[in-house]
Amino acid sequence: MTGASRGNCNAMTDENRRGLREALKLVAVTLKEGDVPFALVGGYALWARGGPEPHHDVDFMVAEEDAARVQALLAEAGLHVVQPPEDWLFKVFIGSEPSTAMVDVLFRANGVPVTRERFAEVDEIEVESVQMPVLDATTLMSDRLNAMEEHACNFGASLPVARAVREQVDWEEVERRTEDNPFAASFLFLVRRLGIV
Repeated sequence: MTGASRGNCNAMTDENRRGLREALKLVAVTLKEGDVPFALVGGYALWARGGPEPHHDVDFMVAEEDAARVQALLAEAGLHVVQPPEDWLFKVFIGSEPSTAMVDVLFRANGVPVTRERFAEVDEIEVESVQMPVLDATTLMSDRLNAMEEHACNFGASLPVARAVREQVDWEEVERRTEDNPFAASFLFLVRRLGIV
């Protein structure tokens, strides 16, 4: 790979990062103006709490009862909303190729419908100059570990996250919430052996 190629690759990464951050802000502001309960979740929520920045998409969560309203709200704001085959989220695409940013709006978590009560466990955090509700670190780590399964079990990606937010997490509560997931149990064993927790 030449120096020029490496530079172009880095420029694309920076462009994608800017696109994701702009998408994050745009969707958050639209949801705030629509006065709908929501929270930033997933990798960008952990990033807002000090974790490494993700590079794939932005995740927001809304209650299942509000999902249709949120979908319409985002579409009315001129955003490109798509309903994929999965029945637990919809997607919002912002920008144009090759720097299209994708936002997932989830209304079920690990197969369980999201209720408005879930947003009692949020903190108002300034993310990229926008105040928005962000799910608490204990719930974020519990959800991340509960999503682990045979075909999606990347400990390497989760270790830096756990290290970055470890002081914000109630690890005993994470263990309780993930006790039925052997992949989560293995991860918790590993972070203890490594001295992260």
